[in-house]
Amino acid sequence: MKKIILWSVLASFFILSCSKDDTDLEETLVEISVSATINTATEGSDNGQFTFTLSSTLNAATLINYEISGSATNGTDYQNLPNTITIPPNTSSQSINIITLEDGITEGNETVTVILISPNNTTAILGASNSATVTISESPEDFVLLPQEASAYMVNPNATSETIALFYNLKELSKTKFIVGQQDAFNSFYNDNDGISDIKKTTGSDPGLLGSDFMFITDDSNDGASSNWFYQQEQIIMSDAVEAYNKGMVNMFTWHMREPFAGEHFYTSQMTQFQKDNALMSILPGGENHDYYKLKLQKVAEVAQNMFGDDGTLTPFIFRPFHEFDGDWFWWGAAYCTPQKYRTLWQFTVDYLKGTLGVNNMLFAYSPDNNFLNDADYLSRYPGDAYVDILGMDNYGDFNNQGQMALENANEKLQILSHLSKEKVKIAALTESCFFVTPGQNMPIEGFYANNLYDALSNNEVEIGFMMFWSNKVDTYCTPTPELESTPDFLEFINKPRTVLENDLPDMYSLPL
Repeated sequence: MKKIILWSVLASFFILSCSKDDTDLEETLVEISVSATINTATEGSDNGQFTFTLSSTLNAATLINYEISGSATNGTDYQNLPNTITIPPNTSSQSINIITLEDGITEGNETVTVILISPNNTTAILGASNSATVTISESPEDFVLLPQEASAYMVNPNATSETIALFYNLKELSKTKFIVGQQDAFNSFYNDNDGISDIKKTTGSDPGLLGSDFMFITDDSNDGASSNWFYQQEQIIMSDAVEAYNKGMVNMFTWHMREPFAGEHFYTSQMTQFQKDNALMSILPGGENHDYYKLKLQKVAEVAQNMFGDDGTLTPFIFRPFHEFDGDWFWWGAAYCTPQKYRTLWQFTVDYLKGTLGVNNMLFAYSPDNNFLNDADYLSRYPGDAYVDILGMDNYGDFNNQGQMALENANEKLQILSHLSKEKVKIAALTESCFFVTPGQNMPIEGFYANNLYDALSNNEVEIGFMMFWSNKVDTYCTPTPELESTPDFLEFINKPRTVLENDLPDMYSLPL
């Protein structure tokens, strides 16, 4: 009898152990994916990159087998690649570079594709994103972007025709001109003198770009009721964007998203230490506020998919989330997250908007502040060519009456953006800037617009598609209204050869035939 009881206990233990092991196995299975984190390269100079990623880390090394295909030849057009890569233990990703070689033959664009085959780790399986492609082009000097090829260099190749045209035309225009824009130009005025935009009061033309913000639109207090102040702001902002599109202007939306725990602030100076340390982590996949974040993105998508112009088409716009991420004043700043966590957030945001929600009228702008000195600094948190259309920079500090060296620094940083945009077939831009003038306190800088700013935007073959002034306020301006001390300087800036306002814009929403 004792033997029977003992065997029963052992059998039960064995069954329970097996059941537990099976459950653990299911819980620990991770997906392997591959992406082209730098999806364009240039023959003999700029390299591409593939990144292999696990959905969560494993305690053991993971050997991944992959096939190589594409029109480029392994070992001839780029340095020889093996057919395996190992992700070390407790590491979520590993990258390989496509180091291009100059073969002296004109071949046009060529491709390198990797296709996942199998991992050696039984707790890892292949995910849906099991292939990726890098395009190798001829040298930038020889490269000409053709209208019919524009979509291939965009984040969303399935974008609306108007959005594709916007990308192409911004790229073409940047070779000789740049659009001058302003944040909230239709609704924020110096001295509260409402009506037409302050730039139009001074120049006779609206700015060529209108800046808007999703901040009020995605606020927790926006309940969608017609009497709700935040909903009313949503309707005003959407109406302004459609008006700008109907006028042929370009739209850009920034997002000062409030932190997700209390939903009150975006500046870290107004947040608790817990909020600062955990806000970004909490909205990543698996985080406690991830579903909350998806609801906010659904609101962004709802707005994007309901702004129709007079021509019946959706209004294209540039989306610029999580900007100035190299500082510590926003909760998504470098002080509060690793480069990989920032990249993960950006990539999820783009994939969810583009893929899950089907938003096809956005271009995506990556814009740190001015805290970089070289390519590596600028790209330190770059999510990859497949996730960025516009290489931007916000820069107030270098223009804040800091002397000639600071102005030269501004130009050097714009040169970095300019040459990277050529290499990657993107658009460079000064996404936010100005010198704030508060009469009686902070006086204008002589020659700020026509000399300081224009030279930084133009010298040394800088090519940018647009620059945007921040908004005017009741007692402070970024762009002068008529009869102010700095108005003649601003008018001289506007009349320079490269600057473009709304009245001189080409058709930005049609591809040339």
